[in-house]
Amino acid sequence: MGDGTPHARVDVAHLVRTRTHHPEAIAEAAARRPRRALLGNDTGRLMIVAADHPARGALAVGDRTLAMANRADLLERLCLALSRPGVDGVLATADILDDLLLLGALDRKVVIGSMNRGGLAGASFELDDRFTGHRPQDIERLGFDAGKLLLRIDYDDPGSLNTLESTARAIDDMAARRLPVFVEPFLSRRGADGKLRNDLSAEAVIKSIAIAAGLGGSSAYTWLKVPVTENPDDMARVMETSTLPAVLLGGDVGEDQEGAYEKWRGALQLPTVQGLVVGRSLLYPADGDVAAAVDTAVGLL
Repeated sequence: MGDGTPHARVDVAHLVRTRTHHPEAIAEAAARRPRRALLGNDTGRLMIVAADHPARGALAVGDRTLAMANRADLLERLCLALSRPGVDGVLATADILDDLLLLGALDRKVVIGSMNRGGLAGASFELDDRFTGHRPQDIERLGFDAGKLLLRIDYDDPGSLNTLESTARAIDDMAARRLPVFVEPFLSRRGADGKLRNDLSAEAVIKSIAIAAGLGGSSAYTWLKVPVTENPDDMARVMETSTLPAVLLGGDVGEDQEGAYEKWRGALQLPTVQGLVVGRSLLYPADGDVAAAVDTAVGLL
């Protein structure tokens, strides 16, 4: 991995043997997993590592188109990240969380199940983002701590209406179970090349927050997962849109790791911002040093 930090190798053959001969081991590991409070550290802030991208067919990091395709490598990076001081937990789909349960990497960690993965990257139906991942009952059954969903809204694509409605019902189902749900909203549009892009202008992010915060019959368990705007100086007025607790998302920062840290640092001072949820930029940093990237992000909190 190039980070110079000792880390355990993932025994893929052992994982496969367990999955083949003892699939119930996953539920057993979930049942005995020691849990913790959502905000359980001294800072009262969350540092979550995200790894739910592969289930959308989104395997690229920067110009490396299949960077996340090697599962053993991804699991090793996740285990290393989760072992660093100040890292609270992980956001991922069932296949990855099941592996991490079998590896014993989720003890006393915040575990967030990724709920809607149907809007595959680059698909014509990308905005009709069906809930093909964790259901609220799965998150409850496995003793996980929260769920996360993505809400991309394109005013020109009727698929967004289906996503809006299903998002509202998922928020209702999570609130009925008293489980937090992290909603990641964007206003999006397709360019002339047909590629979907998120609008990170202040006005667009404000509108997306306003829409997301009003979904469902209760906002009591709703958190927001929001991007830093194109101009980071706009974040103060953007975050005035709602009183819901929020975390910042990292996204794919490419080569400009230091620039990303600076954007996060300022926004983390705002009263509604409770932490960071960052994936590729920490797991696959440009210099290859996962531990250092994670430690720097933790230091921002």
